[in-house]
Amino acid sequence: MAEEKKEPWLNHLALMTVILAVCATLSTFKGGGYSTRSVITQAQASDQWAYYQAKSTKQNLYEVQLSQLQLQSLTLPNDAEVKAAYAKKVADYQAKIATYTDERKTIQADAKKLEAERDDAQKHGKPFGFAVIFLQVSILLNSIAGLMKVKRVWHLSLPVGLAGVVFFANGFFLFF
Repeated sequence: MAEEKKEPWLNHLALMTVILAVCATLSTFKGGGYSTRSVITQAQASDQWAYYQAKSTKQNLYEVQLSQLQLQSLTLPNDAEVKAAYAKKVADYQAKIATYTDERKTIQADAKKLEAERDDAQKHGKPFGFAVIFLQVSILLNSIAGLMKVKRVWHLSLPVGLAGVVFFANGFFLFF
């Protein structure tokens, strides 16, 4: 029984298939990691914005109460002790309002930082998703070319695989 002679291009096809499979696996892994990071940072940013809203509500309550105290102080009799008590309470409320204003600025900065992290994760994750698509199609074409021993199909898979590798690299470096 004579053995069929193996064509040399099939070795290149097999090597290319392995390389593409490794890139596809890494793209899936990295894309999933960035997707997870995006979801987690979005949840954290939402928590920060809810915290910001809670602080805003508390600040608003103090502002309403401060306005009421200031109006009430206008109707007070000329009792120095009562006016001093009102002035102390007004000062306390003003200090609380200032504290809430400062806290809200910090919370807002933290929320925006988390949103920036989320956006960065999404920018990195998208190319990895495209890479998986192109790499899988190229692997499929390589499989067909190898099974049918049709070199033209392998040549068709080369640009598709190259596009997948470019998207794979873009997932790391974001050059486009």
